Formats: sequence, C-alpha cells, structure tokens
Amino acid sequence: MKASLLISLSLLVGGGAALAAPTADEILAASDAIRNPGKSFSVTVTLTEFQTGKQVDTSTLTSYSRTQQQGGQFSSLIRFVLPTRDAGKLMLKNGNDMWFYDPANKASVRLSPQQRLLGQASNGDVATVNLAKDYKATLVADEDVQDGERKTRKAHKLALVAVSPDVTYASIEMWIDAENNWPIKGRFFAESSRLLKTVYYRRFQSQLGAERPTESVIIDGLNPQSVTLMRFSDYKARNIPETWMQRDFLPSFQPD
Repeated sequence: MKASLLISLSLLVGGGAALAAPTADEILAASDAIRNPGKSFSVTVTLTEFQTGKQVDTSTLTSYSRTQQQGGQFSSLIRFVLPTRDAGKLMLKNGNDMWFYDPANKASVRLSPQQRLLGQASNGDVATVNLAKDYKATLVADEDVQDGERKTRKAHKLALVAVSPDVTYASIEMWIDAENNWPIKGRFFAESSRLLKTVYYRRFQSQLGAERPTESVIIDGLNPQSVTLMRFSDYKARNIPETWMQRDFLPSFQPD
C-alpha cells in the first residue's frame, strides 16, 4: 500500500509539473511582453542602413501605440521626423490595415506591411506588434544560441506560422531565452519559405517597468553585408486617444 501510495504521489507531482510547463504560445506571449509595454506608449525609432559596414541612410520616426479594445493587438501611428524632406508624413497600422499619409498632397494611400521602409526594415517592422496575436507557435527544441552580444544562451526555439494572410511575414523562427523570456533572435520568411532577414535583439535596458531590447540588428537574408540597425529610445507612457488610430483623423493629427 505504501508503495502504491508513493507511486500515486509521484505520478500526481509529475503530472502537476507537466501541466505547469508553459506552452509555446505562452512563451511567445511572455516574449511579446518583454518587447512591448502592456499599455499605451510612444517611442522614438531610429533606422540606420549599412552596406558593407558603411552608413548609407538614416531615418527617425516617432511611434504612438495603443492596445486595441478587441483582440489585444496594437494599433500604431508613426510620424516621420527625419530626414527633413519626410518630416510630418504619417503611417497608420490599425489591425491588418496600413495607410501612408503625406500632408503635402493630403492623400492617404494603402500600404503593405511587407514593403520596405528603409534598408531591411519593412513598414510592419516599425509598428508595434504582439506576435502571439498573429502567429501560432510550436516549440521546436531547446538549444544554445548566440545572441546579439555574441554570448551563448539557452533558448526555446519556436516555429511561428501566420494565422492571417495579411501579416508582415508568413512564418518566423524565434529563439527566446529559457530563463527570462527575452527575445534573442528571429528568422523571418516569405510565403515561398525564402529567408527575408535575420534579426538580433540586444542592448536590454529598463524601460517602462521591464528590461526591453533597445536595438534590433536586421541582416538581409541574401546579402549579410546589408544591415539595418533599429534603435528604440525615449519610451513614454501616454494616454493615446483611439481617434488617432482612424484613417480619417490623419489630416488633423498634430504632435504635442
């Protein structure tokens, strides 16, 4: 009887441990919470393009993001700051709809999130996105991977498949730190399974209550000498009106 009781307790404890293990979708959601604050915020995004180690272009944007009332995904309004020729132009991502507005001709044009904005950064890359809302995750393996600081970390490797055809990437491979859920590395693929880019997340700093990556290094999938650096700075918690996330509001937008 004692032996049977011990076996039963062992199975019960083992089953509880198995139930407590996070799923792939939960791991991805935890990593999203590291990349993005769970509240409305603004952040400055600086894009710098390099070819064979030489800087060839740069752009500065301000992103205003708020969580949608339904679904938990973000809506983002992006204002171009620099270069001067682009100052005042806007991009809006609301759900899977994306629009570009030029105040010079007061016209808004529908965009594809897959279109390149600068270097290897696409329109969809500069909009705040919770991947767990747009992708189904599967745990592929637990393995060691080199991060953006060239340190080896133990990571969960996840395979992400898009649940909607109009997201930025058809599929993604993500490596997430097994200890703290920090995003380490991502490989982003087209519908044809062609590798579009590899992204390393690095320079984690305390921003709005959590350690978040303040740099993303984006490497072209075909030409590793083509690199774009995304820097995130000046995080601010903000009360962003829902009206800002409407296409009809774009001509009226005035930054504070």
